[in-house]
Amino acid sequence: MSSTTATGVAGVTNPGHRAPSGGKDTIAGAKRRQALIAWGFAAPFVIIFAFFMLIPLVSSFAMSFTDFNARDVQTPLAVGFIGLDNYIELFKDPNFLQSLAVTGIFVIIGIPLTMTIAFFLAVALNNGISRFRAVFRVGFYAPVVTSIVAVSVVWRYILNNDGLMNMVLGWFGIEGPNWLNDTTWALPSLILMAVWRNVGTQMVIFLAGLQAVPPEVQEAAMMDGATAARRMWSITLPLLRPTILLNIVMISVGYLQFFEEAFVMTQGGPLGSTTSVAYFTFGKFRFGEYGMASASSYVLFIIIAILAFVQFRFLQPKD
Repeated sequence: MSSTTATGVAGVTNPGHRAPSGGKDTIAGAKRRQALIAWGFAAPFVIIFAFFMLIPLVSSFAMSFTDFNARDVQTPLAVGFIGLDNYIELFKDPNFLQSLAVTGIFVIIGIPLTMTIAFFLAVALNNGISRFRAVFRVGFYAPVVTSIVAVSVVWRYILNNDGLMNMVLGWFGIEGPNWLNDTTWALPSLILMAVWRNVGTQMVIFLAGLQAVPPEVQEAAMMDGATAARRMWSITLPLLRPTILLNIVMISVGYLQFFEEAFVMTQGGPLGSTTSVAYFTFGKFRFGEYGMASASSYVLFIIIAILAFVQFRFLQPKD
C-alpha cells in the first residue's frame, strides 16, 4: 500500500476526509481585526462626541426636570426632582411667551424673504448674467464666511442713531428712526441683517439646483409654447423640491436659534422686543437657573423637530 490512502489516487481528495477548519477561523480573525482597526479610527470622534455632546445632552434633559440652580453646583446630588414644573412655569412666564412670539416673527418673515431673494438671484446668475458670474457668486457668499460677531458689530454701527443708514437717509431729507433702540424697528433691523448674511448660502444651493435641471425639458416646453412663467411653475419649481427642502430646513434651524445678532446688537432689547428663545435660555443660564434654562432649550428643540417633520412631510420629493 502506498502512502496515498488518505488522499486517494493521483492526489484526488478522499470524499470522507474533512478539510481543516483553520480557514474559517482565519477569516473570522481577519474580520475582527478589521473591526478593531475601524473602531480605533472612530474612537477619537466617539470619545469626543460622548463627552462633549451625548453626556451634556442627557444631563441637560434630566436637569430640565429638577430645580437645579447655581447654589446646587457644589452639591449636585442634593437637587430635587420636580417633574414638569419647569415646563409649566415657562408657559406661565410672559417673558418666555414674548420670546416665542419674537422668534416666530423672525422665522415667518425672515425665511420667505431670504429664500425669495436667494432664488431670484440664483435665476439671474443662471440665466441672465454671464459675465463676471464668479465675481457675483463670491460677492453674495462673502457674508456667509464672515464672523457673525464681526458682521453684527458693523451692522450696529450702520444702524446707530447717528450711523451710516440715517446719514444716507438724511441726504434725501428723511429723518431715520433709532433703529436698534425702537421697539418698532429693532426686530426688523435684525431680520434685515440676517437676510443679508444668509442669502448667499441659499443662492449658491439654488444655483446648483437650477443647473441640474435638464435643459432638454426646458427646450421641449418652449417648443410647446410654454411661457417663461409657466416653465418656472410647472417644470423648474417641481424639479427643485429637494433643493427647496434642503434650503428651508437649513434656514429654519438657523433662524429658530438666532442669538448672536440680538446678543451683539441689542442685548435682547428694547423691552424684550428682540429677545429670542435662544437668548431667553442664555439669560436663564447666566442667572443660574439651570433647570429652567434646560427646559427652555428642550422646548426650542421640540419646536425645531416638529417644524422639520412638517417640512419633510410636505416638501419631500415624491417617487
